[in-house]
Amino acid sequence: MTQRLNYMKQSPKLFKKMLEFSNAEQGSAVEEKILDLVHIRASQMNGCGFCLDMHVKQAKIHGEGELRLYHIAIWRESTLFTPRERAALAWTEILTKLPEHGVPDELYDRVRGQFSEKEISDLTFSVMAINAWNRINVAFKNVPGSADAAFGLTKAGLS
Repeated sequence: MTQRLNYMKQSPKLFKKMLEFSNAEQGSAVEEKILDLVHIRASQMNGCGFCLDMHVKQAKIHGEGELRLYHIAIWRESTLFTPRERAALAWTEILTKLPEHGVPDELYDRVRGQFSEKEISDLTFSVMAINAWNRINVAFKNVPGSADAAFGLTKAGLS
């Protein structure tokens, strides 16, 4: 796969703003472990190899277990995720592939049972951000692993 264009170079101001938006997640009310799951699941759904590769490595660096990483794609059948993590994954999926009639009240109520309003809001911004990154990286075919050194991902030990 060959990268189509370097969007960082072509649109540096927009890239910088997008990076600032994503970096704001560091102050999120939602724990890092859940944000890692969200980033991975949305990237799986969107077929973004670049982001999936990056976020699996980040999750590994953050101490995520290998079997849980394998199970993210089958989280509904897996016993490895907490009710809070399941709610975050369901929220990620519904916002990544919005249904015709919007988000069902039943799902919102389930998420609300696990997260505060602030956490739901932060979680929603996280889903928005990863979906934006997925779309730009899929559009321009960024090569998985090509930014490992720049983002400090080599320490994940997954090459």
